[in-house]
Amino acid sequence: MHADAAMFPGGVAALLLQMLHPMAMAGVAGHSGYRSDPWGRLQRTSTYLAATTFGTVEHATATIAQVRAVHERVRGKDAFGRPYRASDPHLLMWVHVAEAVSFLRAHQAYAAAPLTAAEADTYVAQAGVSARLLGVLDPPTDVAGLEAVLEGFRPELETTPAARDAARFLLAEPPLPVASRPGYWAIAAGGVALLEPWARQMLDLPASPRLSRSVLRPVGRISTAGVRWAMAGVQEERQPAA
Repeated sequence: MHADAAMFPGGVAALLLQMLHPMAMAGVAGHSGYRSDPWGRLQRTSTYLAATTFGTVEHATATIAQVRAVHERVRGKDAFGRPYRASDPHLLMWVHVAEAVSFLRAHQAYAAAPLTAAEADTYVAQAGVSARLLGVLDPPTDVAGLEAVLEGFRPELETTPAARDAARFLLAEPPLPVASRPGYWAIAAGGVALLEPWARQMLDLPASPRLSRSVLRPVGRISTAGVRWAMAGVQEERQPAA
């Protein structure tokens, strides 16, 4: 699943959803350097996903240990003055659930071969393995549990100025050359379409289900197919000559 191009809009959706927890957003705004070094931030996240998905057990556990060490140093206060620490199991649960929900929804919406219900449950269970090693306590093991945990976080979610600023940076002011932005915006539209109307409304994004169904999702589907085609071409070029 993580090798499919649907991960691109899924990643956008995950970032937008994570922003809605004030403590998670405070950690990103205060410690990630996403504005000053957006590509470094993306590379670190990509390295973690690659290591825990495609690496050996030794490589994956070493990468997880490195991230845990960083989390121990990340702490502060959110926009409402409440203390937080990145190593908090409850906060780690939010980040994990937001990612897993977004990646799964993206795959089911945009992948060439969506998962069966049983395969989706297996994905959630497998995603929980690395999450548990990272510090999440009792991560969900099936789709129903994943959705239930997400719903349970709803009372904690609030829109902060930092979240609106980060969403604007991600969607309206991406750190890309002007010529590359239309393609990125098409992928981002697919990511926005994956969010529930309540999440889009909290971030001041178009919340209409009709707009999502008739415009954003088709754009996301087409752009993801284009990325998939481009990725397949790159992989073919890398194959050794017979």
